[in-house]
Amino acid sequence: MVSHDDVRYVAKLARLKIDEDELDRYAAQLSSILGHIDQISGLDIAGVEPTSHVIQLSNVLRDDEVRDSVSRELALQNGPEVEAGAFRVPPILDTGE
Repeated sequence: MVSHDDVRYVAKLARLKIDEDELDRYAAQLSSILGHIDQISGLDIAGVEPTSHVIQLSNVLRDDEVRDSVSRELALQNGPEVEAGAFRVPPILDTGE
């Protein structure tokens, strides 16, 4: 069983504010999660190839073909500021100028 101190520690790492009355619920939930992980850890996976998907995927990308798109004017019409055919955004780096 996960203790209240463990819950406080994890909450602090995640920078979450947890009220004292929530500790029992979170301790039970974390214990349940760790129990499931323990079950998974006990599985024999020798000989199982690593995969990125649980099912085999093929041809997941469409052919790259030229298609009609929205016009520049239509794409820019909802922008808060437009300048020279592009969205104007504030600079993210201060160059000191």
